[in-house]
Amino acid sequence: MIAMTAEQILEKLVGFPSVVGTPNHEIVGWTADYLERAGAKVVVLTGPEGDRSNLFATVGPADRPGYLLSGHMEVVAATEPGWTSNPFRLQRNGTRLTGRGTSDMKGFLACALAALPAIAARPLARPLHLAFSYDEEAGCRGVPHLIAKLPDLCAKPEGCIIGEPSGMRAIRAHKGKAGARVVIGGRAGHSSRPDLGLNAIHAMTDILNEAVMTAERLTGGPFDNNFEPPYSSLQIGTIRGGQAVNVIPQECTVELEARAIASVEPTELLAGIEGRLDALKERGFAAQWELISSYPALSLAADAPLALLMEDLTGQTPLAAVSYGTEAGLYQAAGMEAIICGPGDIGRAHKANEFIEDDELSACIRMIEALGDRIAR
Repeated sequence: MIAMTAEQILEKLVGFPSVVGTPNHEIVGWTADYLERAGAKVVVLTGPEGDRSNLFATVGPADRPGYLLSGHMEVVAATEPGWTSNPFRLQRNGTRLTGRGTSDMKGFLACALAALPAIAARPLARPLHLAFSYDEEAGCRGVPHLIAKLPDLCAKPEGCIIGEPSGMRAIRAHKGKAGARVVIGGRAGHSSRPDLGLNAIHAMTDILNEAVMTAERLTGGPFDNNFEPPYSSLQIGTIRGGQAVNVIPQECTVELEARAIASVEPTELLAGIEGRLDALKERGFAAQWELISSYPALSLAADAPLALLMEDLTGQTPLAAVSYGTEAGLYQAAGMEAIICGPGDIGRAHKANEFIEDDELSACIRMIEALGDRIAR
């Protein structure tokens, strides 16, 4: 195959508007074709939605423990004001490459794809796997289906490197998350006769009060000083309801999330809020609870083999923890060591004029090439 640089691949990947929650067959098809031409064994794993897929590729002996490079193919919508160029067309400005997903996280995908052909051409004692997922931005919805298939695809990897933007400094831990949606149904009517209706917004205040009290309690611990803030947290993110000031609102919807330190199960933080629904039902309201996203925390010991390997590959001591979440916790929950390390900066993600620097891409390619040296005969 004709070699492509990381920039050329990134230009192609950015050009696919693979927005979260939408079909992704174009980016999956192009990537699968590229990997097959590079000599990889490729499997496309269609998710239950039917219109989007995970992608898994291997070079080297799949029946031996190796290493897995993981990243998500989708991006958030580019609706932020302030874009000075087409978000889905890569633009160069000096050493900076601008476009949606350059940092989060198509830059990492481009580096993995650029480095793979040379690694595939070598005799390998152990395999290198690429695991590209969908809908990570919607609460890591795609990768669980891929992880469930791993035992049929390869021996358990020795380590999983999740290439979220970290400035190429490995990260050993992150918080877990659980998000939920609450829908309260009441009875509409004219506001002059509240005795004949059931006000769904009024009823939702029970949920809101419980959420606020839970959030306040969490500030009292337990604590893990590796995180900022050092405690689990909970917030109400959205609330919708009502038609007009003189109409009793028939429905109210709230979305909320909990972020948990590594010793806490995220869904447990929401249990008290969910428990308030029974009382509302007894008062005649319809009450629905939906868990819309959930992933566990990541916690890798400083002396774990993967942490020591990443320190050697990057020349930097891994950072103890970050407060945002990734797919790494799901790999660890499935029994594999996992760590975060990728090019770019999380502070640029989900913002107008998202960018990545040339030297960040180069550092990532060097890390993957060094990993290739480790698995070669």
